[in-house]
Amino acid sequence: MNKYVAKVMADVKAKNPNEPEFLQAVDEVLMTLDSVVKANPQYEKNAILERMVEPERVVMFRVPWVDDKGIVRVNRGYRIQMNSAIGPYKGGLRFDPTVNLSVLKFLAFEQVFKNSLTTLPMGGGKGGSDFNPKQSPHTPGKRCSDAEVMRFCQSFMTELFRHIGPDTDVPAGDMNVGGREIGYLFGQYKRLANEWTGVLTGKGLSFGGSLIRPEATGYGDIYFAANMLAMRNETLEGKQCVISGSGNVASFAAEKLMQLGAKVLTLSDRSGTLFVKEGFTPRLLKQVMQLKNVKRGELSELAKAGRFFKGANPWQVADKVDCAFPCSRQNELDGKDAAYLLKHGCKLVGEGANMPSTPEAVEQFVGAKIMYSPGKASNAGGVATSGLEMSQNSERLSWTREEVDAKLKGIMKAIHDNAWEAAARYGKKGNYVVGANIAGFVKVADAMVAQGVC
Repeated sequence: MNKYVAKVMADVKAKNPNEPEFLQAVDEVLMTLDSVVKANPQYEKNAILERMVEPERVVMFRVPWVDDKGIVRVNRGYRIQMNSAIGPYKGGLRFDPTVNLSVLKFLAFEQVFKNSLTTLPMGGGKGGSDFNPKQSPHTPGKRCSDAEVMRFCQSFMTELFRHIGPDTDVPAGDMNVGGREIGYLFGQYKRLANEWTGVLTGKGLSFGGSLIRPEATGYGDIYFAANMLAMRNETLEGKQCVISGSGNVASFAAEKLMQLGAKVLTLSDRSGTLFVKEGFTPRLLKQVMQLKNVKRGELSELAKAGRFFKGANPWQVADKVDCAFPCSRQNELDGKDAAYLLKHGCKLVGEGANMPSTPEAVEQFVGAKIMYSPGKASNAGGVATSGLEMSQNSERLSWTREEVDAKLKGIMKAIHDNAWEAAARYGKKGNYVVGANIAGFVKVADAMVAQGVC
């Protein structure tokens, strides 16, 4: 490893010893930048790496709210404003018990490069809370009511609103933050700021949202996979695919795969994995979407539709796998899972979630020279379409579904081509990990050099 890169990595570890997810994300990027740093001495002269691994701002606050029993509850809220060199901070809000500084800093760090790859003028940020909308605070086994979620969102935004704005920081949804939550958050922002502006993306179509936004991350993941296959003169037609997750990303990835002639074998959630040997049908997928988005239930309720593996992930349930799409959460696919997938024929892994593969899994995929795309590249469709929503809001326009989908396809091809060309330029042809990191990094680094020490 280059001495400068090694020094920065050692400093990061010393300063953040209790943040494993953040350290993993930083290590994954920095270890691919040796050749870029050597070729560009201005980066070390301007301390670009040292500045890039430090958030520009970390906001942490309490979120008091009242549940349906009249009991006062307190959660913790965060916003990590990582880097604004190429545009306003942009990144999702996550509501989940696993949320902490390490997780959000890793997500914000990844978001910087992901947003850079989209070619749109967006910086990187991330935020959220340890609030769990899937668990009522007073009734075990039940979810929070809509009223409780609304009161929490209103309290959360009452603090957050002073730190965001259409030209400062534009949050979106993420894990457990969907259309319902974005609506409540937007309503409270509008009430406090006394203005209607595109300060949040992922909004409903009736108040400034963009067509294709719910589908964008899943669709984009599959468009990226199609571009990888095209480099080998292949298509998704007839491919047997396993997917983790059953939220928007996974569901719409499954939908697009079926539209392109692939067979979807699995979807999953915290209750386990639903495996359908003959492949999911459009009708069954609609049942899954209804279950998850309306009833907010668990996949185990659809166990009779196939074979249900309680508490299991989807990576080791199929005898033959062509493509794998991890679309759930970080570090969900480990070294043993990777070995199983490779042994059973997997030739493509397209990450729909953020950093879903552990370092051991990534090492195996890259070593086997299969088509492997890191999340910062292949799941950038969501934030890219959020950027398109920002443009529509600024211009007071609403594009058609076909227009947005065409722009999304074009952006995903540009991301693919940029990553491919960057890898080839630095002697790592076909390595999308190196290519995505370099392509995303250079744009941000050059902007930071141009703007001076700030």
